[in-house]
Amino acid sequence: MSRVWSCNEWDPLEEVIVGNPLKARYPTPDLSTQVAEFPDRSLAEIPRGPFPQRIIEETEEDLNEFAQILERQGVTVKRPDTWPHDATFSTINWKSQGYYNYCPRDIMLVIGDQIIETPNVIRSRAQETFSYRTLLLDYMKSGAKWYSAPKPMLLDSLFEGIDLDKPTPRNDEPAFDAANILRFGQDLIYLVSATGNEMGGRWLQGILGDKYRIHFLGDVYFGSHIDSTIVALRPGLVLCNPGRLNDDTLPPILKQWEVIYSPPMENTDRHDADYVSKSIGSDWIDMNAFSINPNLVVVDRNQPSLIKLLEKHGLDVIPLKLRHSKLLGGGPHCVTLDIRRRGTLERYFD
Repeated sequence: MSRVWSCNEWDPLEEVIVGNPLKARYPTPDLSTQVAEFPDRSLAEIPRGPFPQRIIEETEEDLNEFAQILERQGVTVKRPDTWPHDATFSTINWKSQGYYNYCPRDIMLVIGDQIIETPNVIRSRAQETFSYRTLLLDYMKSGAKWYSAPKPMLLDSLFEGIDLDKPTPRNDEPAFDAANILRFGQDLIYLVSATGNEMGGRWLQGILGDKYRIHFLGDVYFGSHIDSTIVALRPGLVLCNPGRLNDDTLPPILKQWEVIYSPPMENTDRHDADYVSKSIGSDWIDMNAFSINPNLVVVDRNQPSLIKLLEKHGLDVIPLKLRHSKLLGGGPHCVTLDIRRRGTLERYFD
């Protein structure tokens, strides 16, 4: 029986991959990185090189503790191999160094018993899934269906001439990160943004077939991924970012559920100006949350008002220490990839 089975964001968790920050570095400062992470800066202004060793060590401490929290809940935790991200690799059109293994959510998409390597937008991520190759082979041997999307060429033309106030790669080829997608059983919301063009969603719909419905969300947030804009907590309840969505701009299917809006992010002054200037994530990264089951969710410990709101709606909350989520651009949902949840594939919307 396949060890891979996950249809949504909330069913009881049984196996998960937790990321690895070792040897992490900023993605190479090229057009793909500019569009996806730093559209407000010139190439010369983009941070570069390895993340400070202190940041990496503290992040590894925090992720190890997160892994232990999950194991205490009876969850099997896997970790990727460490990869030499400082090594240079190339195609005939460009060359790049690597990025990191901090966010497995960004590069692989689990749909039922299928695990899909996505055609990521940033060139520095083109070999990132190799860090997971041992795990992917094990999952395939267990019966999982393992696919890779068409490898994007990521030519300069994919990124040239676009509006950097609303950056989206051109529809020259499918290009998207797995974290542009939120799973609600047979319905998936696909964010069109700097890390996912519309053609990517069309490709995914074609691969998944008529059993699944892709719902495109556009013109609400262009910065990156969907999981600091919408958090699916359990059937009938979703958390949304009030800085990016309102009742008028919600995906239509979510109007069938109860929608709660996050309070403003707190403790945003805990980092100095230099730290913030080098950060990949926004303040809203602390809204990023990860469900262990429909009644238990992991939330950044720096957000007491958000924690109280979730508790008011009947959820138990585990506060998580993740000191450098803003700098590295990944909260509890980003640094995990749920491989197996106990549940069935269902349709939750009319």
